Amino acid sequence: MHLMNFRELSCKELTELVDLGIEVKRDPKKFARALNGKSIALIFQKTSTRTRVSFEVAMTQLGGHALYIDWRTTNFELADIGDELQYLSRNVDGVMARMLYNSDLQKMMQASRVPIINGCDERYHPSQALADLITIKERQHKLEGVKLVYIGIHNNVCNSLIEACTKTGIELTTITPIFNEPSRDEELLREAKKTGLWKSTLDVKSALKDADFVYTDTWIDMEFFTDPKFAQEKEKRLKQMMAYQINKEMLKDSKAYIMHDMPIHRGYEITADVIESPKSIIYKQAENRLYSAKAILLKLLQ
Repeated sequence: MHLMNFRELSCKELTELVDLGIEVKRDPKKFARALNGKSIALIFQKTSTRTRVSFEVAMTQLGGHALYIDWRTTNFELADIGDELQYLSRNVDGVMARMLYNSDLQKMMQASRVPIINGCDERYHPSQALADLITIKERQHKLEGVKLVYIGIHNNVCNSLIEACTKTGIELTTITPIFNEPSRDEELLREAKKTGLWKSTLDVKSALKDADFVYTDTWIDMEFFTDPKFAQEKEKRLKQMMAYQINKEMLKDSKAYIMHDMPIHRGYEITADVIESPKSIIYKQAENRLYSAKAILLKLLQ
C-alpha cells in the first residue's frame, strides 16, 4: 500500500490512523521495537525541517533505521526516476519522498516494490493533515462535528485538509482568495462537496463566528519566497492576501484555537502576537508531526 493522499482510506481507516498516532504518543514504549530491523529511505527534492525530523526520529524511536537522501547529491538528479526506484526499493522496506511534482511521485509508486509515502508535493500533504487531525482530537476529544476554518491560499495543505476533514466528520470552511493552480484536484473537490461538510466563502466574520479552530498556512512556498523569478507573483499574492492576515483584530470575537502547519512567515499570513497567544497550538501541532509519521510508518511497514 502507498500513501499519496487519503483517497484510498475509509473514514474508519483514517480515524484509526489518528487514534494510532495518539496511542503511540501516550505509550511510546509499547511501540519501541515495532519496526526493529526495518529501513526507510527519506528522499528530499524539496527542503524540509518538520518532515525530515519527524520521519527520521519516528523511525529511530520505532526501532528502525532512516536513510536520508538528498535529491541533488544522488543520481536521482541525473537518471530515470523509475530506474532509481527499481534499485532503491530492493534495499529498503519503504520510501518517504518529499517532491516538487506529484507526477514524479506517481512514477516512484509505479516502479517501487515497497510502500511509498508522500512527504509533500504540490497537490497533497497527508502527513501534515494527519498531524492536524491528531491535534484537533487531542483538544476536542472528537473529530465529528468540530468546526475548522482555513484561511489562506488553496494549496496542497488545503487539499489534504479538505479530504481529511470530510472523511472524518469535521465541518470545514475554507477562505481562499487565491487558488494555486498546480494544486488543483477537481475529483477531490467534487467528492468533498458531496459530503456537505466543506464549504468555501470569503466572509471571514461569518466563518469565524462559531469556529473551534482557525488554520492558516504560508501564502508562498518556502522555496519560492526568495526566488527572484517568483518576485512578481509574490508581490501579487502579498497585496491580495494581507486583508486575510490572522491577527488580533480578526480574532477579537473568536474563541478558536489557532493552527499553522509551519514554516511561518511572521508578519505576513499571521502576526507574532497571535503565534504566541494562549490560544495558539501551533507548536503542539508541529510536535504531532512525529506521531503522524509514526502512525503512517506503523500502518505501512509493519
